[in-house]
Amino acid sequence: MSSKNWFAWAALGVVYVVWGSTYLAIRFVVESMPALLSAGARFLVAGVILGALVALFAGVGALRMTKAQFWSAALIGFLLPAWGNGLVVLSERHVSSGIAALLVASVPIYVVVLRRILGERPSRTTIAGVGIGLFGLTLLLLGGPGEGAHGSAWFGPWLTILAALGWSVGSVLSTRLPLPTNPFTLSAVEMTAGGVALLGVGAAIGEEVDFAAITAGSWAGWIYLVLFGSLLAFSSYVFVLGRLPVSTVSTYAYVNPVIAVLLGVLFAGERFGPFQLAGGLVVLVAVVLVVRAERAKVSVPSGILEPCEATTR
Repeated sequence: MSSKNWFAWAALGVVYVVWGSTYLAIRFVVESMPALLSAGARFLVAGVILGALVALFAGVGALRMTKAQFWSAALIGFLLPAWGNGLVVLSERHVSSGIAALLVASVPIYVVVLRRILGERPSRTTIAGVGIGLFGLTLLLLGGPGEGAHGSAWFGPWLTILAALGWSVGSVLSTRLPLPTNPFTLSAVEMTAGGVALLGVGAAIGEEVDFAAITAGSWAGWIYLVLFGSLLAFSSYVFVLGRLPVSTVSTYAYVNPVIAVLLGVLFAGERFGPFQLAGGLVVLVAVVLVVRAERAKVSVPSGILEPCEATTR
């Protein structure tokens, strides 16, 4: 194996572990930080830092884009980091991090449904995977929020479902709208726009920051999400997309939730009942079927391969 391939596989390992760990980090953040304001600050800080790094290493010219590209990137930023990730953060006040990760793992399934609505014809294997995935989601919803969640409101899992829907819509649109050609510039705009939107909504609903009440664990989780989730992991994702087959990179879709569940059990005392375990396994089987079937199609859009934090974690 060449040194370049070795480095690419190491970067893919970063995507596996870091994206899988962000759900646990979010769980610690929302223990003492307001959900939307903390997420908004995270994305705004990460977006500004990434934009500065692009200007520093690639030149200010790398940040140039047309008005259409800017507004398209801002729209994707609203759908991905603001709607998609923002609702995940809210949901983790009421569901365990492992359940949230398993529900979000179904994003490729939703993307297939949206593409079918837009006129594309999925294969029979893909359709079967969607059906199996919906059954798995039903089991997860019947199983409740999971032991170890902060709260137990009935709407917690449904917030995660809505988050996955927003992420799916953004993923599909990202393959159809004019966007900045530099992927790091695109991510910087998305995170900045999403961060501003989350801060605005958080302030509008009355969220307030009590710095004296924020625990060390919440600060550690927030800093981890900014530096590792939003900067390191996305940079690794962009790197491996250019050096490994997309079919290989797509395997994150069924590795991330497994890591998230294990970390939740080990470090947050989360436990899962029979419905939740069965539902999680069914969802993972469905995602494997869908990703394997879709990657065989030449026209598979990159959006189907993005998790709920692909451009923002």
